[in-house]
Amino acid sequence: MTASSYNPPCGGLPPQTALMTGRAVFTEAYAVIPKGVMSDIVTSVLPFWDDTRAWILSRPLSGFSETFAQYLMEVAPGGGSERPELDPRAEGVLFVVGGHASLVLDGATHALRPGSYVYLPPGAAWTLRNGGDEPTRFHWIRKAYEPVPGIDVPPAFIRHDSEIEPRGMTGTNGVWATTRFVSPDDVRHDMHVNIVTLQPGASIPFEETHVMEHGLFVLEGKAVYRLNRDWVEVEAGDFMWLRAFCPQACYAGGPGPFRYLLYKDVNRHPALTPRRFG
Repeated sequence: MTASSYNPPCGGLPPQTALMTGRAVFTEAYAVIPKGVMSDIVTSVLPFWDDTRAWILSRPLSGFSETFAQYLMEVAPGGGSERPELDPRAEGVLFVVGGHASLVLDGATHALRPGSYVYLPPGAAWTLRNGGDEPTRFHWIRKAYEPVPGIDVPPAFIRHDSEIEPRGMTGTNGVWATTRFVSPDDVRHDMHVNIVTLQPGASIPFEETHVMEHGLFVLEGKAVYRLNRDWVEVEAGDFMWLRAFCPQACYAGGPGPFRYLLYKDVNRHPALTPRRFG
């Protein structure tokens, strides 16, 4: 996996001669935010982040994402934050897709590069700075951690995509595989952020319909996705949100692998009343 194939450049504006019709879709069951939507005019700035902008791809919102928020962050050279997370309940995952950054986590300094993966438990002490000469881009996925009496909060950790062998789905000869950064049976974790890889022509051959909510950011390749009752084409740089129980399946289109960063909420009972944390 090369650094450039994790995520195509974003930003800019289309010319005045461009047609406005695109592939963006927003429904009660799913949403598709294509890469062409991520222009300069839809970015956000965040408190205590210097020389930084964010494309906020999902957020808890009635009729939309319920469990998580996902940002594509872009930190200019010299930029970053000494106070990145303001919510003491929030856990997070950072996944670097471009450039380099220096992360200070619990007093230790770590050099991040494309493919670096960081898990941040609630209350983690961390800062991030771009000391290079090109923008740093990374995904930041945030969720309110759901504590369980008698189960410890998981510790922070840093891994790299290249360190983990993807595990093939049973009966697929490895053409459909998942890079798992957390063991599925580690109930300390209430979310998984993995990388799914399908080789050209491979498929998810049935309409998955399950309780987990999903955020999918396409890192590489293209595919045709079945979402609810629709077929949509997606490619590197696109983001999809899938509501719980939204039917989902896909074919990988080639000519190279189709890879996406996948969020899902796991390992907790469904809430029967509104949850109160803290």
